[in-house]
Amino acid sequence: VQLQASGGGLVQAGGSLRLSCAASGSAYVFSVDTMAWYRQAIGKERELVASITSTGATNYADSVKGRFTISRDYAKSTVFLQMDNLNAEDTAVYYCYADRVGLGPKLRYYNDVWGQGTLVTVSS
Repeated sequence: VQLQASGGGLVQAGGSLRLSCAASGSAYVFSVDTMAWYRQAIGKERELVASITSTGATNYADSVKGRFTISRDYAKSTVFLQMDNLNAEDTAVYYCYADRVGLGPKLRYYNDVWGQGTLVTVSS
């Protein structure tokens, strides 16, 4: 099973970016529990940016509330992160995460799945 993230890049302060992350595997994906975005800036620890459960409940870091929006396409096992009003402090590698992914038809579950990371750079 893997999470494929995309959408990072270079943007000016005040601009917007949209990250996407899709779950896939050797078999079809039949369930994904909580999905989330983390980020890690140079010299800092990885931190939670936003999460969304299988029922749509969301949680945000205080630093991004009102600027970032997390959403999901449940049919496509994909999570999005809409980032608006970006600032230099948002510069980091952004990682997609899923706490449990179920693959069919043998109903196998995979825990703590991480994507490869996508770089977001905000120029001031």
